[in-house]
Amino acid sequence: MSRPDCPFPAFSFQVDFARAGSGEVALCRGGFSECTGLEATMEAKVIRAGGQNYGANQRAGQVTFGTVVLKRGMTSNRDLWSWFSHVNQGGKSSFRLDVTISVFPPGDTTPALRIHLSRALPVKLKCADLSAKASEVAVEELHLVHEGLTLE
Repeated sequence: MSRPDCPFPAFSFQVDFARAGSGEVALCRGGFSECTGLEATMEAKVIRAGGQNYGANQRAGQVTFGTVVLKRGMTSNRDLWSWFSHVNQGGKSSFRLDVTISVFPPGDTTPALRIHLSRALPVKLKCADLSAKASEVAVEELHLVHEGLTLE
């Protein structure tokens, strides 16, 4: 069992895709080497009050979310390409998926933390750069925008 005050390793995570609202796995699970952009930013609203000469009042404003970038080794699996094509070529921007990123403590198979992205939509899919001189694994990228980020 992990201690709640110990940080998690950055390499132990799994990504699940499910149809928005259904909870069932729709596309794929795991297989990603990197996940970046898990952020939320709140824009503060400044309210200046007459007669208050030292500083202004700060109020909570609108929250925006960063673009999440998932990277994985390129394989013959075309699930993410199919999703991207279905949304963009078919004009079905309503085909959104909920994404769950599970973070595991060292040596445990039960997630200690889950990050949920609500109603994610693929906005960019980048094929790996190919070079006859390269010796590293070919990596593809999926860029997602979403409508909400929650922690469980």
